[in-house]
Amino acid sequence: MLAPGRRLLVVNDRHLVTVSRDDPKGPRKTAPLECVRVYATAGTGVCIHPDSPWSYHLLVLDQNLRQKRAFSVPGLPNRARVSASGRMVAWTTFIGGDSYNTSGFSTRAGILDTRTGALVSTLEMFAVTRQGRPYQAADLNFWGVTFAADDNRFYATMSTAGRRYLVKGDFAARTVRTFKENVECPSLSPDCTRIAIKEAIGADPTRGWRLSVLELGSMRLTPLAETRSIDDQAAWIDNATLAYTVRDSSGDPDVWSVPADGSGAPRLLVPKSESPAALG
Repeated sequence: MLAPGRRLLVVNDRHLVTVSRDDPKGPRKTAPLECVRVYATAGTGVCIHPDSPWSYHLLVLDQNLRQKRAFSVPGLPNRARVSASGRMVAWTTFIGGDSYNTSGFSTRAGILDTRTGALVSTLEMFAVTRQGRPYQAADLNFWGVTFAADDNRFYATMSTAGRRYLVKGDFAARTVRTFKENVECPSLSPDCTRIAIKEAIGADPTRGWRLSVLELGSMRLTPLAETRSIDDQAAWIDNATLAYTVRDSSGDPDVWSVPADGSGAPRLLVPKSESPAALG
């Protein structure tokens, strides 16, 4: 079910579903596996499976949905990603109870190397360089991991002292460094030249988020045609198109798409679904 091909993977009513990329509103193939977040690439899938409202397991799956590894993840699932080769898996959850966080919630992001079995349960243990200098703080939070093609470098969001940063990480070296402020939830394009992000409007997250694309060579930021506030880590369908979740007034999710160059207009892609990923 997760083999590479012209299909999209989504979550519909907490179940893993695939649809044709050529007819995304058409027939659906539904698996009995219950997931609140999914992602898959190169025949490797990740499903965050609910055991109870506040208890979850992360399942690493092969292309036939056979379980390769499973372990519990704390908190409420928020993001999931697989690297282009299928080797690296990442996840983000909301966590309650960190004493430094006055809102009562923080985030925790982890990475698993499925080839070696190396597991980092939280990026907070990585050495941080902020604005060119070593940095340590009790309030570090990470979320929204996306992998580069070499299965070692990655991008993510880091927050500290009331600020959000885009960071570039090195898994083997266990390091991250900041390189842009006021953007978050990165998603690296298939050609590895651009990052889809959400940018806080007026540098103020309370005003909402603008889906944009950052060119890594020039660092030029292009706002996309989607003008609604998008609180999601967008997924690249191909090098020209992004998919993301939008919730309607009743809270029900739909998957939409928009061109990645700022042209065109948003369109409804997969109704009543969320957590999109392109399988090939």
